[in-house]
Amino acid sequence: MSQQSVDQKVIKTIRGHGRGWVFTPRHLASLGSRNAVASALKRYKQAGAIIALARGLYYYPRTDPELGQLEASNDQIARALAGRDAIRLQPAGAYAANLLGLSDQVPATVVYLTDGRSRDVPVGNRRIILKRTSPRAMATAGRTSGLVIQALRHLGKDRVSEDTVSRIRERLTDLERGQLERDIPYASAWIAEIMRALSVDGRTT
Repeated sequence: MSQQSVDQKVIKTIRGHGRGWVFTPRHLASLGSRNAVASALKRYKQAGAIIALARGLYYYPRTDPELGQLEASNDQIARALAGRDAIRLQPAGAYAANLLGLSDQVPATVVYLTDGRSRDVPVGNRRIILKRTSPRAMATAGRTSGLVIQALRHLGKDRVSEDTVSRIRERLTDLERGQLERDIPYASAWIAEIMRALSVDGRTT
């Protein structure tokens, strides 16, 4: 297969995913040899069609008429890493609290728990940390219950108020309440108590 053919397949695949796609060379591995794909990515990066966010991590940038080029989101980057390494990720710490609406501030350092290896991925002025954890902590990965557990764990028992619980309650669907109840065994005692109240009838204990 010629390099020109690989180049065409690479850009067609990138455009096919649409702007905002974050990817790694592994996502394009079926299009040609490793060197051919790397050469294509190098050319498109030099041409400004794609951006290298970190080593082996690329972004097909979205643009806004007024704001110009938009940054890749933390979740877009995380999904690319998860897809490349076939791992699961669970937002944790201050980022989990932000995603749950308990904090308005997006932290500069974003932590994801993972069942893969621990990594520190600098992306511009941000850091995305993948922190290997136990199977029990990953049992609720990707579910709202996992987000609730990690956000409450970050806040700590003494910082969780009635208002905090009410704000979580307002975001939950009936389906998520049911999942919360099923996932109570994966939470520590004080978090389990809050999850139980949220899942039953919305009354705190």
